[in-house]
Amino acid sequence: MADTLAHRGPDGHGAWTDAGAGVALGHRRLSIIDLSEAGSQPMASSCGRYRLTYNGEIYNAPELRTELESQGRSFRGHSDTEVLLEACAQWGIEDAAKRFIGMFAFAIWDREARKLWLVRDRLGIKPLYWANIGGLFLFASELKALRAHPGWTRRINRSAVAAFMRHGYIPTPHTIYDGVHKLEPGTCLCFDHGQVESAPFWSLPVVIGEARETPLDLAPEDAVNELERLLSDAVGRRMVADVPLGSFLSGGIDSTTVTALMQANSGSPIRTFSIGFEEKDYDESGHAAAVAKHLGTEHTELRVSASQARDVIPRLPEIYDEPFADSSQIPTTLLSELTREHVTVALSGDGGDEVFAGYPRYLLARPFAKFNRLVPSPIRRAFSSGLTAASPSQWDRMFSALPQGARPRKAGSRLHKLAKMLTADQAQAYRLLVSHWDEPKTLVPCAQEAMGAAWTAGLSGRCTDDVQLTQAIDLLTYLPDDILTKVDRASMAASLEVRVPILDHRVVEWAMRLPLPLRLSNGAGKWLLRQLAHRHVPAELLDRPKMGFGVPIGSWLRGPLREWAEDLLSEKSIAQGGLLNPVPIREMWNAHLTGEADWHGQLWNVLQLQAWRNANGF
Repeated sequence: MADTLAHRGPDGHGAWTDAGAGVALGHRRLSIIDLSEAGSQPMASSCGRYRLTYNGEIYNAPELRTELESQGRSFRGHSDTEVLLEACAQWGIEDAAKRFIGMFAFAIWDREARKLWLVRDRLGIKPLYWANIGGLFLFASELKALRAHPGWTRRINRSAVAAFMRHGYIPTPHTIYDGVHKLEPGTCLCFDHGQVESAPFWSLPVVIGEARETPLDLAPEDAVNELERLLSDAVGRRMVADVPLGSFLSGGIDSTTVTALMQANSGSPIRTFSIGFEEKDYDESGHAAAVAKHLGTEHTELRVSASQARDVIPRLPEIYDEPFADSSQIPTTLLSELTREHVTVALSGDGGDEVFAGYPRYLLARPFAKFNRLVPSPIRRAFSSGLTAASPSQWDRMFSALPQGARPRKAGSRLHKLAKMLTADQAQAYRLLVSHWDEPKTLVPCAQEAMGAAWTAGLSGRCTDDVQLTQAIDLLTYLPDDILTKVDRASMAASLEVRVPILDHRVVEWAMRLPLPLRLSNGAGKWLLRQLAHRHVPAELLDRPKMGFGVPIGSWLRGPLREWAEDLLSEKSIAQGGLLNPVPIREMWNAHLTGEADWHGQLWNVLQLQAWRNANGF
């Protein structure tokens, strides 16, 4: 099982068994802090009661170590692993987890109580899967390790497939396999004599509810000062390593802020890395280079051809282990591989959009909610009915009379989505807005869509405003299940550790208390983070439309990827095993090929599912 994870830990390996208890722990090591044997795992506590296998970093380990030593705990080396283990032995697993600043997924065996604990960090930065199969309890950082066990049984979770068709990822706690689960972020799970119990040690809904009771009342300048203090500390802690480190730099607000604070924390030029594309509409490398020059970093840029990017696609099922359809997985994989040629650790700006309200959908949240409050529901229902009187294709044909430059993209489908949103509440509207397929049950016969945290009840009552509600849903769903999954798998496939200072839980807890004007202002998101970035980099280098981090999948599917896609999207291939209904998929594929519409987002979902099925023999 551990050998399947060699990419996550190429520097060492270990295993420990307690045959009498029927327990075995395995570990693959990526050496970051304390490269000596004193940092090897699975690790025994000084008292001998606990055994640990752990992935991640604890950034406040030095302070915790000092406190533990004052309470009589002894240490053999200087690894954060040993601090985590001794903290659990001294204070108990749940109380220790509450003290950690960091990213972590770990398993700890209590030899005395004969209990196994699994713990995952607050925001879900590090992955952790588990299954309880007829009394056989399995856990791992990736699904491929579970598949390696001889007691493994596999069966596709049709409900998870339906959820995947909506989101492009499978929402926690579900996975592509029946009976296999993702451990929820901020959760401790205990396996005790065959029984599984879990409880949160940290809860975002609770944090948001508490923030509503204690909002920040700060002048804008004071808020920027406090954010700089918090983020500088978060960045500085993540620069501690016994191996070379650098920074991902796209030239956007988030990565620029992190990079600027890294450079401010460093006495010499830091290493920065970016990726450039031949396709101008997808290339941000020039912006990254300008920022790097201003900050004085040692910058490395990889220019990628379309064929190099497409060469990643056959590897995606192996990297991600279950269907995953965020196409920015391709450039993220390439960037990770480039960076690993030079350093072992990289900091990134992930989380900035969710924590500080940067996505365009946050700008829509308030006017949408206000419209629905002011316009009586009978009028909204009538307007909705009018929009759906014509089919999406009929709307598209009507708009085709307009000149090419004035013709809205996906007009029909967007109008139908708007029709549904007009009769929806804020949470329902969010799901519609982010859905790739609005009605996934039409694609997966006999499936009841698996529901994750996007359906969490009671969130709106905890949030201070409609924008924060949308942020909260993103932080519970899109962030851990898409963004962080993408970065973890792409980076660890290259044996690169990525650290995310904006997702320091202290920063997140503080940001949840921000009033709306410090998040959105003058039609722009991330107001506060933007002001901090402007302290370090001129505004003219940063203030531009958000580009994202993607590749031209739509045009590739009509060109160099057409043969590959046609094979996966043939009626026979789609219908195999009765998992999918080929009719709507084939209609969409044909419309995309003719240029009648651009359905690359929806088709990429199907293609990644089909590629995963082929790679895994389903």
